[in-house]
Amino acid sequence: MALAASLFLRQSQSLVMTPQLMQSIQLLQMTHFELNQFIEQEVEKNPLLEIAPADDGGGGGPSDHILVNDDRGPAESMGNEDAGQPDLYDNATMGSAGDASETFDGGLDNVFPDDAGPRAADAPELIGQWKSMPGSEAGEGYDLDDFVAARKTLRDILNEQIPFALASPIDRLIAQHLVDQLDDAGYLQGNIAETALKLAKPVAEVERVLASLQQLEPHGVFARSLSECLALQLRALDRFDPAMAALVGNLELLARRDFATLKKLCGVGEEDLLDMLAEIRKLDPKPGTRYETGASEAVVPDIIVRAAPDGSWHIELNADTLPRVLVNRDYYANVSSRTRRDSEDHGFLNECLQTANWLTRSLDQRARTIMKVATEIVRQQDAFLMHGVDHLRPLNLKTVADAIKMHESTVSRVTSNKYMLTPRGLFELKYFFTVSIGSAEGGDSHSAESVRHRIRTMITQEDPAAVLSDDDIVDALRKGGVDLARRTVAKYREAMNIPSSVQRRREKRALARATAS
Repeated sequence: MALAASLFLRQSQSLVMTPQLMQSIQLLQMTHFELNQFIEQEVEKNPLLEIAPADDGGGGGPSDHILVNDDRGPAESMGNEDAGQPDLYDNATMGSAGDASETFDGGLDNVFPDDAGPRAADAPELIGQWKSMPGSEAGEGYDLDDFVAARKTLRDILNEQIPFALASPIDRLIAQHLVDQLDDAGYLQGNIAETALKLAKPVAEVERVLASLQQLEPHGVFARSLSECLALQLRALDRFDPAMAALVGNLELLARRDFATLKKLCGVGEEDLLDMLAEIRKLDPKPGTRYETGASEAVVPDIIVRAAPDGSWHIELNADTLPRVLVNRDYYANVSSRTRRDSEDHGFLNECLQTANWLTRSLDQRARTIMKVATEIVRQQDAFLMHGVDHLRPLNLKTVADAIKMHESTVSRVTSNKYMLTPRGLFELKYFFTVSIGSAEGGDSHSAESVRHRIRTMITQEDPAAVLSDDDIVDALRKGGVDLARRTVAKYREAMNIPSSVQRRREKRALARATAS
């Protein structure tokens, strides 16, 4: 059989991932913080893009809210997507915003006509000193955050106590090196021998300074292990006796809840051991975290769900998570009219216009896609919104994707790091997607999350004198219509960090004794 080369034409279809398509897909899974960063970068590169002020036009578009009926049928939307309405992200001409501000006088004479003259005449030097005050030389409005006192850190608290604990300048220098080796929890991470070698001091002298620092507040700082941290706090409370020392020295047995071995090592009975465990519970294993200065970031919901007066659900996109990007067409018209069509500047301007139009369309499509997914989730989980987590239905990505005629991967990207504020609280969109658990009576299946909630509720409400075993939980669930194996109950219990029935019985007895004392 001879081989020969030949040329022929063939047509075929294929999906090509262009850079803009890949970027549009990435926009779907971005959080609003990441989205704002991305838009700021685009605005810096593109002279035609501008970010509209937060109070410009209310920030809402035609598709940023919708009504969903209880019967899972969509009510009439407050904005029709096919009616030729403008996009959420205005692809409009920027007007002259500066002309309007010139017609309003916001000066001191207009706002305070009686006080404007005397203030400027009596204390001009004070206005000049406060650079952030209105009327100063800087010409900027003052910020109240500039006058807020800084929160003291753990190192600030310790540095205030060191001069009272150590009189020698050399000891204070050693102490400063040890302070710099503390972590956020207050534990000493450095090596004493290396610190002594670095400072050319004997190890015994560094140990002596460390012993003095371990007396500072909060008690437990400068510890090198958890057992030492607890021992320092017990010494401060004058409760570090030989029995307690044996308990603190065998924390691995305490973690395994091997109370029988601990009673032998500590030489105490069960009642005394329970008292000792109650005292251990009152201690702080991370004494430095109370001075943690890291600011906690609040989760901002992307979708807000409210109950409508007619019994349906009102769904809207949070305007705070929707940056408004505008295309300045006045600037484009003015510059393009002054450049030749075959020039490099004109080509750059056209490219900027195409990028700007693509960004506004992509942001609008992102908002509409999030709205579609959120609307379908609300339809599916209407019982949860009405009655709570016990009525959470099993749901997967395919069900939502088929309902809104989208691919599962698109729904997965939309639900990543997106949050919904409901009358039941704030939930991540992925919270509503749970696996299905069969019913013991052949009825509707149950959501895994609702079953976990039942297990957690039963264990929380159990009688300390009659702690439920895994078999007892299986029987109670079966009576409630949930068919679940014992090993699955144990798996769910361990995933929720709930100890076994034997361990819970001991802990509840210790907790009851601690409460009584």
